[in-house]
Amino acid sequence: MVPTVAGEEYLAILLLLIIALLFGVLTLFFGRFFRMRRPYREKLMPYESGNEPTAEPRTRFSIKFYYVAILFVIIDVEAIFLYTWAVEFVRLGSLGLAEMLTFMTLLVLAYAYAWKKGAFEWVK
Repeated sequence: MVPTVAGEEYLAILLLLIIALLFGVLTLFFGRFFRMRRPYREKLMPYESGNEPTAEPRTRFSIKFYYVAILFVIIDVEAIFLYTWAVEFVRLGSLGLAEMLTFMTLLVLAYAYAWKKGAFEWVK
């Protein structure tokens, strides 16, 4: 067995951290060094697919989009749990099956509750 220096196993992580910090600092430096410094009216206008802006850039939108985003995150997390459960199904056995069925039941109940409250209806 070869003797090692204490903390040698963390050398790769330290090197990666130094490179990442160096990359960030150099990117900021070169961006500041090479940017154009003379702003004019056209440059300060918001870019909208090559067209002149037709409306205010900060418009309000419906709160329903937040419901859709939250439901997407819930379904996404559900897919992650289902995938990991399917990979480890044999090792988890019947207890894992019971836990996943409980998890799925809770999600279906939450989905039914959101449906009953009208979270999926755009126009009331």
